[in-house]
Amino acid sequence: MAIAIIVAIVTFVVAAVAVAAFFVIRARRRDGGSYAGGHARGRDRVNSIDSTGILSTGRGSARDGEGRHSQTTSAPRSTTGRPSEAVRSRFIAVGVLAAAVFGSLTAKLWSMQVLGSREYESEAMLNKYSTIATPAPRGLVYDSDGVLLVNNKSTLTVLADASVADDHDVVQRLSAVLGIPYNIVRARILDQSSGAQSQRVVASDARQRDVAFIAEHSDAFTGVTVQQRTKREYPLGALAAHILGYTGPVSEEELANVPENRSIELGDTVGKSGIEAFYDNLLAGEHGQRRVIADSHGRVVEVESETPAKRGSDMYLTIKAPVQYVAETRLAELIAPDNVIGQGKGVGGAVVAMDVTDGSIIALASYPTFEPETFTGGIAQDVWDLYSTEESYYPLLNRAVSGTYPAASTYKAFTSLAGLKYGFANTTKTWECAGSWDGFNSGDWQNCWLLEGHGKINLNDGIRVSCDVVFYEIAKDFFYAGVTQGGDISDTAMQEEIAKFGFGKTTGIDLSGEEPGRIPTPEWKAQHWSDVPTEGQWRGGDLTNLVIGQGDVLITPLQNAVAYGAVATGKLMKPHVLKEVRNSTDTTPVTFTPEELGTPEVDEANYKILREALKLVSADSPEVTAEFAEWGIDAATVSSKTGTGEVAGKGDVAWYVCYYPQDKPKYVVSTCIEQGGGGALVAGPVGAAVMGAILANEKGELNEVKRVAGSSGKSVAVNFVNTARSD
Repeated sequence: MAIAIIVAIVTFVVAAVAVAAFFVIRARRRDGGSYAGGHARGRDRVNSIDSTGILSTGRGSARDGEGRHSQTTSAPRSTTGRPSEAVRSRFIAVGVLAAAVFGSLTAKLWSMQVLGSREYESEAMLNKYSTIATPAPRGLVYDSDGVLLVNNKSTLTVLADASVADDHDVVQRLSAVLGIPYNIVRARILDQSSGAQSQRVVASDARQRDVAFIAEHSDAFTGVTVQQRTKREYPLGALAAHILGYTGPVSEEELANVPENRSIELGDTVGKSGIEAFYDNLLAGEHGQRRVIADSHGRVVEVESETPAKRGSDMYLTIKAPVQYVAETRLAELIAPDNVIGQGKGVGGAVVAMDVTDGSIIALASYPTFEPETFTGGIAQDVWDLYSTEESYYPLLNRAVSGTYPAASTYKAFTSLAGLKYGFANTTKTWECAGSWDGFNSGDWQNCWLLEGHGKINLNDGIRVSCDVVFYEIAKDFFYAGVTQGGDISDTAMQEEIAKFGFGKTTGIDLSGEEPGRIPTPEWKAQHWSDVPTEGQWRGGDLTNLVIGQGDVLITPLQNAVAYGAVATGKLMKPHVLKEVRNSTDTTPVTFTPEELGTPEVDEANYKILREALKLVSADSPEVTAEFAEWGIDAATVSSKTGTGEVAGKGDVAWYVCYYPQDKPKYVVSTCIEQGGGGALVAGPVGAAVMGAILANEKGELNEVKRVAGSSGKSVAVNFVNTARSD
């Protein structure tokens, strides 16, 4: 920059001096043309030409007395000098201007060749050389015991320089050898999505014989090379698909929002969902570099050097592949026996199994599911359309963390703790259940699931048999104790107790797309019905719906697992799927540190009352008891809660949540079957099977893992006839 300024100043000075010299010389020439008195300097008079023998009547001729013309001398024509002098002055001016121009050019050339030589040489080198990033293999993914879940498949990739697109013969040969239409080959070579000077991918996963032919006839394939690259491979098919996620080419939006700790180039493969997306920066690796020489058209003419890419870090997850396999297959067998939804029970479902001591996710399954490898390299439009319809029931949706459902009777564990805290329930108080209830005397009767009623019942039995009337009474007490009804507690006292267990907000699991669910409050209802204020009024019926997990209550299967883990241990653990990260040399692993989300402020005596009631639920459910027996487990040693959620216009949502062992809880399983029916009947056996698989795997008795098929996307019409709830 400084050199440029100096050159500009020198050039300006030279030009200014030249122009000044021109005007000075011109002025001197004018002044030197005459002296004082008007006499010309030197020879400046020209004699007239004789006109002898020429008749003239003009001024300047005279006739003598004899009638002859006499010779006369003409007067001077000019006093400014000879014409040669004027021409000389012009030549001098032109010479001065030429000197100024050539002086300026000389100064500029001197600055470029001498002062700025290094700078221009550096810029020339930059124009000559280009550095191109080459993709890095992503890290591998394993389960907690080293079972490979995501691998890198080595593939032969045919690449071509951009200039090959202009060579008809080479393109024609590539088309013939690879079996790809000419127009497609040329379009791929012209594609600049990976960078203007990057080699273009003509064919991925090419056949060995095709590659061998190209290598043997390299002279006929100028500008074409073959590289060994990798692509994502999922050896167990759809197993843990919603945890693993899938990869795809980077989009323009992703390029515009690159995280600080991530380097992304055009043409890179990035994680799109699951841990592939959440931990993309760890799995991605480091780019290699190709330093190439390019011509004036940007075409690569020589590769000067190449640095290999560095593979991303390997990840070990907390899940147990054999347990995950049981969860996946039991959901598929229940919902779509022949891979067709509607031929079984329910249209979708989810299972979450967690270690309550540290938040480790042992299994997280969602059905319908998909095979991640289907989306490697991009999503075909027909597949995307198939998986994005109501008929397919959205296989890409992770129902475990993103599906929200009414909590049903599983909520009663938390609303009973709220009632115990405020004295609206205790171990001695009893209520009368006649099968229906109108505690507000409004004429709007609410039924218990057991229409003939439970008779006289206490809290312990109310939890065990899931009596709705017991909880209607608790909700009524909360309503009338609220400040708006003249009471002395918050109108949202019950909701505040429920929120202590993580409902109404995300758990923070290391997977994207988690939904917070909803705990309805007077404020929420008023806002929700702001366009119809009369519907936004908070009524007693809102609390009686909320207390049994109905109405506007929404939770996720993951939230239920975390909340019941807190019921079992008193601590709310943050769920996570990452166990540890290892680099490519398998040294210095980074291990996940367990994190507590909080410790709900609950009296230990109240916990004890609830836990005693939960011990009795599984033993009262024949289907659950039978499933546990298949795994050699006594149902009476498992604490649990069932629930059946009612949804207008759809089938009931089946719930089953359990934890084990009772004295020192270690594992919790949350199961939800969408539009499946009764909790104990439908969800119970699936949850019991997953708990059984956990214990069998822990003993070393369950190690089988097979490939899981993705959903076909097919379904048949489902006619749900909801029978009376049984829990």
